Amino acid sequence: MVRIYLYSMIKRKTELSLLLREFPVVVITGPRQVGKTTLARQAVADKKKPVIFLDMELESDRRKLFDMESFFSSHRDKLIIIDEVQLMPVIFSALRPEVDALRKPGRFLLTGSANPVMIKGVAESLSGRAAYMELTPFMLDEVTPKYSLQRHWFRGGYPNAFLAKTDEAFHRWMENYIETFVQRDLRLLFNTDLLPAITHNIWKMIANNNGGILNAENYARALGITGPTVKKYLNLLEGAFLIRQLPPWFANSNKRLVKSPKIFIRDSGVHHHLTHIPSTAELPGHLVIGASWEGYVTEEIVRHLPAGFGAYFYRSHQGAEIDLVLVKNNKPVYAIEIKHSKAPSLSDGFYHAVADIKTTNNYLIYTGEDEYLTKHKVVVCGLAQFIKKHL
Repeated sequence: MVRIYLYSMIKRKTELSLLLREFPVVVITGPRQVGKTTLARQAVADKKKPVIFLDMELESDRRKLFDMESFFSSHRDKLIIIDEVQLMPVIFSALRPEVDALRKPGRFLLTGSANPVMIKGVAESLSGRAAYMELTPFMLDEVTPKYSLQRHWFRGGYPNAFLAKTDEAFHRWMENYIETFVQRDLRLLFNTDLLPAITHNIWKMIANNNGGILNAENYARALGITGPTVKKYLNLLEGAFLIRQLPPWFANSNKRLVKSPKIFIRDSGVHHHLTHIPSTAELPGHLVIGASWEGYVTEEIVRHLPAGFGAYFYRSHQGAEIDLVLVKNNKPVYAIEIKHSKAPSLSDGFYHAVADIKTTNNYLIYTGEDEYLTKHKVVVCGLAQFIKKHL
């Protein structure tokens, strides 16, 4: 069951209430400034059960957990919310015996801005005891029809950026967000030494190559660092939910295929700020528009994937290519081409790729609103129609 919560007049679609009724521990993950704390507070605002809220960025709250065993056992009648839990990862291992001592749903609600798999021991500590849900920036179907697709595409989904009164205010918020993240947050999230200049430059390089094939050695040469160091920074940016590495699909094929991932800035607003696009009006004529549209559509579809599906791309060295392949049970189900055009056409490379992977659900997602079928039985439709009707 999907429950809806309100954030500044935007309805968020989550399963948080359901998870709190079923699991002792629920962990809300997602990037910084996406609304995790707001969601956690709203989720329990109308509950009669007493709540304790702890923020791990506050030393006063961290001191309350000096003796975690005693603290947790003395508050078993309450829901304990722990914000930015990755800053004190020992909490995860401390929760295991406490949950085993009293295994009832809705005991702990944790928020974190780092992917749990990036925090050593988390998966093992709470295996079978915790449910994880990722809160993304606003999705398209959360902001429409009140706001347009164009606004969402240009500004992305971070609440304060999307709801800014002007494009200038949007850019000011983005500049502050990126600067704070580069200078402080990334090192704080993963407790590791990073150079802010390299973090910023890698982020900008990804933005200028959005949707391109990752070549870590090219990045390394441009930045004067090693390939493994580039991969370390990329993994941390991905672990902070800021970039996506889309893997290639190459199972059961004897063809020569591209086997490096494509790399995207996950939020289109971040992408447009890093590429210095001042307003929605300037976007159509910009050099990055095709890559921007592909990244935006890819991210929206991945956020809406049904359970059991994985997202990939397909590209052979002979020119066969599919922008997005959706796979279930190790079998390609959807082949999706993404075109920024009102009158799109498909290349021979797409049809050759479809013949390679043998999908029957084939789509072209474009910027128009009409839906129609090509002579080769490819469905041409807009992004919103694909998500609502076909996915």
